[in-house]
Amino acid sequence: VALIICIYILNSKEAFSAQGKKLVLAVCKPQKAEKIFTFGKICNETFGGFINGKIIDSLIIGLLCFVCMTIFGWEYTLLISCIVGITNIIPFFGPFIGAIPSALLLLMVDPEQCMWFLVFILALQQFDGNILGPKILGDSTGLASFWVLFAVLVGGGLFGFIGMVIGIPVFAILYAYATRSINRRLEKRGFSTDISDYMIDS
Repeated sequence: VALIICIYILNSKEAFSAQGKKLVLAVCKPQKAEKIFTFGKICNETFGGFINGKIIDSLIIGLLCFVCMTIFGWEYTLLISCIVGITNIIPFFGPFIGAIPSALLLLMVDPEQCMWFLVFILALQQFDGNILGPKILGDSTGLASFWVLFAVLVGGGLFGFIGMVIGIPVFAILYAYATRSINRRLEKRGFSTDISDYMIDS
């Protein structure tokens, strides 16, 4: 039912957007309405960028898994690569969810392949979690790699699994508003808003 509802909502998103704008303009003052529209635009870009970035990240991990498994000559290459890529969309728990059934498949064929596969998955997920993931998600949400890791850790610590999933886009929105506020204050005081002017060498 949820999937069908999502399809209907996506199919009518332009109409819903126009109705929402009419409602906001009818209820709020122009200045307030403009702030609401700006907030909606930032949310749309941030959450959209995060989802797109996560899908690209998972696709790359699935392809890397496929290439490496093909090189090593392991069994069920395409099936396992699809499982690893799809479950990688879920932050933190995804790699384990994908690795366990994949390892069990290989265990039934060859225990040695299963052992080496687990070592390979551990290395692949370290690469994804520490290098690829923060880089892609940082570029898509406008956050540096450190802030991506920070958002996931704090979100997970405060709100558990849900916090891990939505922590990055929510923090990106807060970060964007904090940056705007700081830049406005600096402009009022006559200071530069360019970050390079505040480097130690400068």
